[in-house]
Amino acid sequence: MLECLPEGPVDHTTGKINPAKTCQPIGAMYAALGIHGCLPHSHGSQGCCAYHRMHLTRHFRDPVMASSSSFTEGASVFGGAANLKTSIKNVFAIYNPEIMAVHTTCLSETIGDDIPNIIRQAEIPEGKVVIHVNTPSYQGSHITGFAGMCRAMVSYLSQSDGFQKDQVNVLPGFVNPGDMREIRRIVNEMGVKLILFPDTSGVLDTPLTSRYQMYPKGGATVAEIRDAGNSSLTLALGSFASNDAADLLQEKCGVTGIPLKLPIGLKATDDFIMALKDWFGVEVPKSLEVERGQVIDTLIDTHFHYQGKTVALFGDPDHLIAMTEFLIAMGMVPKYVLTGTPGKTFEAEVNAMLEAAGITGSRVKADGDLFELHQWIREEKVDLLIGTTYGKYIARKEDIPLVRFGFPILDRAVHPLMPVVGYRGCLRLIEQISNALLERRDRDALDEDFELIL
Repeated sequence: MLECLPEGPVDHTTGKINPAKTCQPIGAMYAALGIHGCLPHSHGSQGCCAYHRMHLTRHFRDPVMASSSSFTEGASVFGGAANLKTSIKNVFAIYNPEIMAVHTTCLSETIGDDIPNIIRQAEIPEGKVVIHVNTPSYQGSHITGFAGMCRAMVSYLSQSDGFQKDQVNVLPGFVNPGDMREIRRIVNEMGVKLILFPDTSGVLDTPLTSRYQMYPKGGATVAEIRDAGNSSLTLALGSFASNDAADLLQEKCGVTGIPLKLPIGLKATDDFIMALKDWFGVEVPKSLEVERGQVIDTLIDTHFHYQGKTVALFGDPDHLIAMTEFLIAMGMVPKYVLTGTPGKTFEAEVNAMLEAAGITGSRVKADGDLFELHQWIREEKVDLLIGTTYGKYIARKEDIPLVRFGFPILDRAVHPLMPVVGYRGCLRLIEQISNALLERRDRDALDEDFELIL
């Protein structure tokens, strides 16, 4: 039976086949790239760092820079302290970043390197900063690593000067640069001063020029992340990716944190905008009202394309929670919802939404894999599959249309620039879902016409 299923990696630590996730260091590296002038540093072997850079580069279609402690057999036996100290010295001397963000790998975690102590003993130039997060690859997922690096930003950098400014911190979660640009645009439209971190817009979506910049103009500055401790409010978008950092910011600096879903879909975007309106006492601008009206109009115009259609979706938990809510609002039936990231709160939250909508018979699972999802689909087929590039094997085998969504998307271009958050993101998702189902309907109609001719 195995030979009929999609080929892919096996997670030997937990017995997973095609796990719907990747490892913690990738998430930590991506978050670090959202700091201006930052060079992510992988404390482990060169192979780990090369894989993580390659995976991010393939998704974002932009070169991802990172350094490595370059472990060899000696470091594997005696520890990597000397390697990390030398790396910090060399990186600042040769590449001159404003900040280094160190994350660990399986090897350095198994050895048990004391990263904070090693950093304290290292030669760090005046005015430069080194932060770190422990990211054992055999636990959690890339979302866990992303959340850990965001927390490290707050732990090392954020400070309170004893007074609060009329500004908001937004922790955007593991989303594309295009999404971060859209979040910034919405907050700016609301007339609220914003500190967005991490922020990979202007870093991994830079234009092609005649000159290479190792540290592009984008990203949240160290000064902005420090000043986040003086904000009056933090909006944590996506509980799995952002809540830890928001909780620490509230505990450390007294900044009120409000957890929200990722603003994917109509209701989640409404909640995001209303949180800003209620806290800061600002009015929702006409421009956003028009955008929302366009979404409602489009939903009415296209509802017969997808009304009652069943869908299987997989990916990162924060994306799936918001997407499930939007699919229900569209009149679709989320039949299978699966994430590779551990966390029972995911199952509870999705099941609660399904129950409230009167949807029964659905399967929801955290810490799952695509082998199991494929088995579910074989037992009872769905009309649409939504997920990452790795869903294409199931889609081909079972002849189901696939809407690519989330991370990673390795076989399509442009997606990192196009938002799925906000009202503009709603329109894009409606377009993708509607067109995928229409193309399938038209193809089936052609097949029927051909059979009649024969």
